[in-house]
Amino acid sequence: MSYLEELGANAKKAEKTMRGISSAQKDNALEEIAKALEENQALIISENEKDLENAVKKEMSKAMQDRLKLDEKRIKGMADSVRKLISLPDPVGRVLGGHELPNGLKIVKKSVPLGVVGIIFESRPNVTVDAAAICLKSGNVSVLRGGSDAINSNKCLVEIMRNAVKKAGLDENAVSLVTDTSRETAGEFMKLNRYIDVLIPRGGGGLIHTVVNNATIPVIQTGEGNCSVYVDSSADIEKAVNIVDNGKTQRPSVCNAIENLIVHRDIAEQFLKALNEKWQGRVKILGDEAAAKYIKVDGIAASEDYATEFLDYTIAVKTVESTDEAIDFINAYGTKHSECIVTESLANAEKFQREVDAAAVYVNASTRFTDGGEFGMGAEIGISTQKLHARGPMGLEEMTTYKYLINGNGQIRG
Repeated sequence: MSYLEELGANAKKAEKTMRGISSAQKDNALEEIAKALEENQALIISENEKDLENAVKKEMSKAMQDRLKLDEKRIKGMADSVRKLISLPDPVGRVLGGHELPNGLKIVKKSVPLGVVGIIFESRPNVTVDAAAICLKSGNVSVLRGGSDAINSNKCLVEIMRNAVKKAGLDENAVSLVTDTSRETAGEFMKLNRYIDVLIPRGGGGLIHTVVNNATIPVIQTGEGNCSVYVDSSADIEKAVNIVDNGKTQRPSVCNAIENLIVHRDIAEQFLKALNEKWQGRVKILGDEAAAKYIKVDGIAASEDYATEFLDYTIAVKTVESTDEAIDFINAYGTKHSECIVTESLANAEKFQREVDAAAVYVNASTRFTDGGEFGMGAEIGISTQKLHARGPMGLEEMTTYKYLINGNGQIRG
């Protein structure tokens, strides 16, 4: 039995025990995890510093280093996210429907865990805790595979969580980590159908496409966020500047940050000059020829720029002549994550929300709100950009499936 098969077999055994635990047991384990994170802050930061030192040596961008960094505030945030889950209803065992047939068979549709969930993600160690905790609350077993950039942080966090789960009286293999971060092991992990029920990639486009194209395990596609804001001709300039600024600069390295800015030609000069004054060169602007007439751009945007998830202080600007053109542009270049229109026109707002194909479509609000916590779901496991079986922030309910329970009294089919 290989290293991964042993990991998978242990996870499958843990899944069997998870089917029988109560909501109180799950919540108790989550509280133990939250306490352990707080009590081990110094150790976590120490291990995280090793990853940060390696990131500097690799000349990782400042934005990506920010994704990797853990400090007391972020560790407390992780613990708080775990505790928020405790306060939420157990998603398992909900009656989703039911009926009785003329022959007396009683059929009930009930929510159940997905099973063993494999999660492949990149350089955000907070995902390690969020993913494990939300899987635990929803009765699932998690097998985590983070990137090499965060390996020291992830080893530390998973060991802390496994000890906490064990302390709570559950099987510690309800949470496990693939510590071998080689591509070969990742490839083998994606084909572990015998042990893993569903695979969730969380990260940039490269990771997601690799998983989708190579996995034999069913995949829930998440994370890639080539998001846009469209500033309509009727937009309030100040409102638009603030929304675009927040969407791009508040935390540029995350999937719900914006990468494209679309501006109606009638408002382009006034808006772009106001935005340029706000940014004062902090953001690299790649613009089309029309945008370049009004502000100094750092380069003329090509079609590949509009398709790029920069995850940094760079944005691509496109000017359009209509809302229809903006919608067509978004549907062509977007990744079905989060899109926004800034407008004072009710008709344009309704048209935009109706015709844009994305998991979250905003009117006059930052795309940065596409987040499980911000949506009131507690911690999230990712943002699904597909249509089956979940779409948008994946909270507890999205981490369940269902089965039919049929009760009879000797009925046979004729």
